[in-house]
Amino acid sequence: MSGAVTDLPFVQPVDGTAAEAIASIGDELALFDDWMDRYEYIIEMGRNLPPFPAEWQNDGHRVPGCQSQVWLEAHESDGRLFFAGASDAAIVNGLVALLLRVYSGRDRAEIEATDPTFLHDLGLVKALSTNRGNGVEAMAQAIRARARA
Repeated sequence: MSGAVTDLPFVQPVDGTAAEAIASIGDELALFDDWMDRYEYIIEMGRNLPPFPAEWQNDGHRVPGCQSQVWLEAHESDGRLFFAGASDAAIVNGLVALLLRVYSGRDRAEIEATDPTFLHDLGLVKALSTNRGNGVEAMAQAIRARARA
């Protein structure tokens, strides 16, 4: 990493805590009447991710357990982990953006303490196909594993 953590492609936190991010996402998803509109919103979140470097789109950055290709990278600065991520599928890219909004820019303890049960609480896992639901949980576990490393 050549510069400060504010360099792209690492996602900067927009909410004060992971819990606040989860609450905000829940409020935002509740604005939509059905899951098709929520999917569009999630896809739009993915379109707003910082560009993920092509040289990181390799097996060393790949998240196992995902139906689509998903890549993650982390950088630690001042005791906080910042994540970059991407997928080759639009909806999954949106799910990456959602997870990074929750976890990126947090310290290791907060990441570990933020159980991905919020994915069920928000209705996301139930609304996704089984493979996508398993994949988003695999992404959350990969992020939390990085915090334990």
